[in-house]
Amino acid sequence: MFKFQKPNIGKISVLVAILSWLALLFVDITRIFGELNQIESGVAPEVSYILEISFFITVFLFYNYSIARNERNEFLNLIWRGASTGILAFGISILIRGFYLTLGDSRLSEDPLLRNFFYHINFALTTLFLISCTLLWKRLILYQKTKKVVQQWQAFEILLLISMFFIFFNKNTLDYSFLFGLVFLVIFSISLSINLKWIPYLTFKEKWKSILFLFIIIVSSSYLFIQLLSYSDAKQIPVNLTDNLFLIGLFAFVFIYSLFSFLVTLFNLPTSSVFEQKLVEAINFQRLSQSIKPGQSESQVLDILMDSCMSASYADAGWLELRDESAKTQLIQERFTDKKSILKITEILDKSKPFEHFDWNSTENELKVFHGKITHPVFKSAFMAPLVVNQKTIGRLFLLKEVRDGFNKEMINIISTFVGQACISVENYRLLNEAIKTERYKEELKIAQRVQRSLLPEKLYHNDAFEIAAFSAAADEVGGDYYETWDFGNNEFALIIGDVSGKGTSAAFNMSQMKGVFHSLVQTHPKPKEFLIMANNALSQCLEKNHFITTSYFIVHTEKKTITYSRAGHCPTLYYNSLEKKSSFLSIEGMGLGILRNQLFEKYIEEKSFDFNSEDILVLYTDGIVEAKNSQGFEFGYERLKNTLTKNALKNPEEIQQNIIQEVFKFVGKNRIADDDYSLMVIKFK
Repeated sequence: MFKFQKPNIGKISVLVAILSWLALLFVDITRIFGELNQIESGVAPEVSYILEISFFITVFLFYNYSIARNERNEFLNLIWRGASTGILAFGISILIRGFYLTLGDSRLSEDPLLRNFFYHINFALTTLFLISCTLLWKRLILYQKTKKVVQQWQAFEILLLISMFFIFFNKNTLDYSFLFGLVFLVIFSISLSINLKWIPYLTFKEKWKSILFLFIIIVSSSYLFIQLLSYSDAKQIPVNLTDNLFLIGLFAFVFIYSLFSFLVTLFNLPTSSVFEQKLVEAINFQRLSQSIKPGQSESQVLDILMDSCMSASYADAGWLELRDESAKTQLIQERFTDKKSILKITEILDKSKPFEHFDWNSTENELKVFHGKITHPVFKSAFMAPLVVNQKTIGRLFLLKEVRDGFNKEMINIISTFVGQACISVENYRLLNEAIKTERYKEELKIAQRVQRSLLPEKLYHNDAFEIAAFSAAADEVGGDYYETWDFGNNEFALIIGDVSGKGTSAAFNMSQMKGVFHSLVQTHPKPKEFLIMANNALSQCLEKNHFITTSYFIVHTEKKTITYSRAGHCPTLYYNSLEKKSSFLSIEGMGLGILRNQLFEKYIEEKSFDFNSEDILVLYTDGIVEAKNSQGFEFGYERLKNTLTKNALKNPEEIQQNIIQEVFKFVGKNRIADDDYSLMVIKFK
């Protein structure tokens, strides 16, 4: 049996393109030779048109195949490929112009055969540049595919194909039909050029490089277009190949998309550092959460903490100070300073006393921070945060800056959250080692219980416009349910409830990652949909492949009386409308965090808003409530939950929460073990 090899599309298309161009050159030179010698060549212009279209199609196939096969299709690499092709076409065109300048008014400079040869070279290079850029822009436009964008691009490609054959209808004349077709292509080019979702993913350095490359493409396309216009009046060209709707349309598309990309990238430069900083903070939270592993030392956790805090606050120097059982302190993790300098700075701190209210033996040091001015020749402001593990202060974090009042509120909040997360990691590391030495399984559960308790907030933020009550019970010794609130100020609050897939210690540890991501992202005050997209990006880097988290995120504005929310695969939220006196579930689509770990995730997330009235009730819960089973295997269900809320709607949130849980326990039975965690938040507006 003969086995036929699969043809190489790239090599075949290159070969056909070269042959088409050589044939085109031969036909046009033959036509000129006949005109010079008054011989009828017998070659119709349509032959040149067919060869020109063949050249366009084969070049298009080659670049389409080449770009698809290239593994290095990063944004910057794609733009550089377009710029390098532009430099080649621009450079050779300049060399040809320079060659003619050196010839001056000589007889050779007026030779029509030579001019036609160079005309075909410029035509080929311009075509290569335009088609390569068009297909490179295609990859950027379709980076985040949606049905609408894909359909737009397919329609644009069909228009380009039609424009290739338009030459048979207008014979290269700039009539009204040509202008109408060009306007149509320009409109499509503009509509496609607004798809610039790849730009925010460039780093600050990459944006500067892309601006340079895009500028090269803009200059190259502008020069080549001006050169193309100069051929329109050239008498030595028997068949004008460049007054072509296809080429002019490509010029418009390449230039417009390059210009849009250039301007948007340029205007994005000032915010690049902020975006990168927030991304670094989220990654640092992940690193701190992932550090809760057996076999890793406290020093690794503290090393991550030090780097994270230095980065978040732009500190110029810093160190950690640990205290042992005998009350002796040890300096570790020095950054941009040494122990000798630290001792001098410590003496200055003792004299100026910016941290005089700190007490090693206080049980209220958790989440406290201290900052103030110091009289040092280099450093002007200092920051200190106690490291509290199991209500005991084990050390202090010091940060220094060379400017006065160098630590703003946002920095302080971020560092406090870093320290709190690191202390949880250290506490769990210590407890985990103790569990391994004694009863491993039993002690692991105790550790996880500590983690679980630290995840759930002691205080639920609210104002006089609403009341709130919450409840959580784990099916095992620990669980993976999580809820929390956040006060943005100005009568605006965030509410979140989440549920990790699985149960036990792994669920509790994964939820600690969710808590860290929440505390990092919520400080940027994102919209609900933006929060879920950023949370998915962060958690996708640390969650195991078989784990995911469902969550619902709400922003409540009590002054405007509005609620904005998004859902990531979580149970539909129950809402009681006091005007209609009935309960219903809020319908909105959403996919769990960590299920789809790429940019397509945002396609499956929605965001909705609605107004609330006085006495309205919002009930957030986990699936353990509705999936609770009785001895016959029947579930408590959504309908029973809805009826329970409607029946108790006139009561306060605490009573509503208690009645719902009592109904669940009554349905399940006293002696039946819960299959899943129960968690519930009840919010009632006054």
